Amino acid sequence: MSLPGQLNIPNRLLLGPGPSDAHPRVLAAMANPLLGHLDPAYLEIMNETAAMLREAFQTKNPLTFPISATGMAGMETCLVNLLEAGDKVIICQAGFFSLRMVEVATRCGAEVTTITKPWGQVFELSEIREALQRIRPKALGIVQAETSTGSWQPIEELGKLCHEFDCLLVVDAVTALGCIPVKVDEWEIDAIYSCSQKGLSCPPGLAPVSFSPRAEATISKRKTKVQSWYLDMTLLKQYWGAERAYHHTAPISMTYALREGLKIVLEEGLENRWARHLKNHTALKAGLIALGLHYTAQDGHQLPQLNAVRIPDGVDDMATRKKLLMEFGIEVGGGLGDFKGKVWRIGLMGYNSKSSSVFTVLAALEQCLRSAGAKVTPGSGVAAAELAYQR
Repeated sequence: MSLPGQLNIPNRLLLGPGPSDAHPRVLAAMANPLLGHLDPAYLEIMNETAAMLREAFQTKNPLTFPISATGMAGMETCLVNLLEAGDKVIICQAGFFSLRMVEVATRCGAEVTTITKPWGQVFELSEIREALQRIRPKALGIVQAETSTGSWQPIEELGKLCHEFDCLLVVDAVTALGCIPVKVDEWEIDAIYSCSQKGLSCPPGLAPVSFSPRAEATISKRKTKVQSWYLDMTLLKQYWGAERAYHHTAPISMTYALREGLKIVLEEGLENRWARHLKNHTALKAGLIALGLHYTAQDGHQLPQLNAVRIPDGVDDMATRKKLLMEFGIEVGGGLGDFKGKVWRIGLMGYNSKSSSVFTVLAALEQCLRSAGAKVTPGSGVAAAELAYQR
């Protein structure tokens, strides 16, 4: 057989919904020598990683660590551990990834009730209260940062509300962690999951999760075994806890990456990081509006790290994104589900949330829009962003 030549990876600016560019320090950390997954030196790295992850999640939950898989495994981990056949669960459905929660919960054998909003809108506390009163579920699932619509769901009071009805709160923070406030203990979140490749500026491959003592107690009282052996928290906590019992071969280099990514997050400071994302979003938004693009998410609830905008009439989705990629080396995301072919998703996450990303994508997008026949005032996007930074 003929063997392929050397890797020749093109240089890209990853401004889609994820992955985002990894921080150079993270990539350097991954170049360290491998250790065994039960080596005392690696176990110490695990301890440090879990401790920093608690700080990032703003929690004291002992059961906080990364699952050895991508963000979707985080979703499965939370749901398969908490739900058994016949359990009632409510999913707040207003985007593509809440539909995923419905799919996973259904596969657990749960009785799923959805409360729905048009894509891009957020839920009122009163409508969630009404559903809790009516259904009396075991758990409620919601996506804090809906990657498909760019909407920022307000969840600060949801944990308290859920606990009024003896209900567990499960939160999707895949696109939230490291970009916007995530306060697990203060908001009384029972189970939460995220990923490594977005706000934490690492490659894809790990899914941070955290379970409250209330959620832990629920798992311990299960009548049946967890549906997934690999994602069973009763087994995983023996590896991440004091026992250090062998469970699986952990992705050693990815743990190095996450440790360094979390260290960078905490060096910057969570509030400083949140403010940086908001500042760059404000400039990008000003530029996108100047180019004639309109946001899909409800006003006042737009994510700073994921900007979803409608494609102008007459502009071809795929052709424009291909031009951005092949001529300018910039990746942005297309729409999913109801928004397929109608929306572009521009990410400013983690390491990529900076003014150079903002100016670069606005200048390139202007050229692509003009080539597609859209009426755009030359330089308007960059000028609007510059003005926003000066305010």
